Amino acid sequence: MTRIGWIRHGVTQWNVEGRAQGSTDIPLNEEGLRQAEVLAERLSKEEWHHIYSSDLQRALVTAETVAERLGGGVAVKQDERLREMGGGLLEGTTEAERILKWGADWRETDWQGESHESVVDRGTEVLREIALNHPGQNVLIVSHGALIGRCLKELVPDAYKNEPLQNTSISTIYANAAGGWSCEKFNCALHLSDVVDEVEAK
Repeated sequence: MTRIGWIRHGVTQWNVEGRAQGSTDIPLNEEGLRQAEVLAERLSKEEWHHIYSSDLQRALVTAETVAERLGGGVAVKQDERLREMGGGLLEGTTEAERILKWGADWRETDWQGESHESVVDRGTEVLREIALNHPGQNVLIVSHGALIGRCLKELVPDAYKNEPLQNTSISTIYANAAGGWSCEKFNCALHLSDVVDEVEAK
């Protein structure tokens, strides 16, 4: 079986401000860089053979930070299909700004974003390719909240919990020989307690 560790990128300033990011290329903020370091420390104690990442810098920098700690020549492979769900006209806006522009029913307007079907199709496509190319190995994928959440809900609906994925959380799933998937852990971010403790101490 192929073991997949699916990771959401570290936090950005737009995350803090509640702005929709989508395909906009936003960097990690200082906290996000620290989260990536703590995540890398956690994963360095485990065995991972490959790392794939979205090409957007918030995911790519998170992945490269992990790869550096893993050592052993593990290089990050970029794939555009792992990008966040396209937000269309919503990108860069907060909830309050959307209500001001389109009203309380803004979700019903045509905000020209990517469809649910599109993001699930490309996300599950690359996931199945990775499982096929790396049988019996452990693979990390660094991507984005909406893409990961929607794909996990599609692949392991019984294990999926309707909760926001935390930044740098890891959800571990297994691909079996029959083409199905099982979930070992969902939205695990125990390593972030180190970051919280450090911030509160300042």
